Amino acid sequence: MTLDDALEQLNTHQDAEKAEQSASYHKAPRVYLGIANPIINDLTKAWRADMTVEERVDLADALWETDIYEARLAAAKLLTQARIKDDDDVWGLIASWVDDFDSWAIADHACMAGQKRLIADPSRIDHIESWTTSDHMWTRRAALVITLPWTKQNHPKPLDLEIRQRVLGWAADYVSDREWFIQKAIAWWLRDLSKHDAEAVRSFLAQHGPQMKPFAAKEAAKYLKF
Repeated sequence: MTLDDALEQLNTHQDAEKAEQSASYHKAPRVYLGIANPIINDLTKAWRADMTVEERVDLADALWETDIYEARLAAAKLLTQARIKDDDDVWGLIASWVDDFDSWAIADHACMAGQKRLIADPSRIDHIESWTTSDHMWTRRAALVITLPWTKQNHPKPLDLEIRQRVLGWAADYVSDREWFIQKAIAWWLRDLSKHDAEAVRSFLAQHGPQMKPFAAKEAAKYLKF
């Protein structure tokens, strides 16, 4: 599968009206094709079936570099897989994309691919920590989105609990950041965690909730019973 082949298949599903709506919604200046997510899912699933990991990395890199909205989603989807042997190149490519993030949808798809690689090798959390002090808002946000799997264990192992506490520390440092997307990411992390460790979220909100934006504190507490 070459880049030209992939773009040709994507282009056959263009929808000008949806493309215009997508451009208006996401606002980031780039080409939009107006292709629905399920179609991109089907295309990338078919591509993955006939490609080696190395070929997928090369194609994902090329798709990302086009800066076409749907091509960047396809790049992320090509690399979203739980088990990948010798995944350093996959992780390296995903991590390299973070500086390019400029909209939530592309960032979230890339982070979903990154979550699989972080679960595969939790030591990569050290790399993620460097994102938390970036001048780039989307990079700071990505540190919370890519670590969302650590909100979901009812009985975390000691390493998982350590990572959870570490990310909660990042979230606490973010509380003074007034960017809407950062506040939303804090709320998202806490809201998901509250389903599995309500007491940790209550403790966080008791200490930091008054400094959060009201909408974020309310969202974080959505599933809590006080």
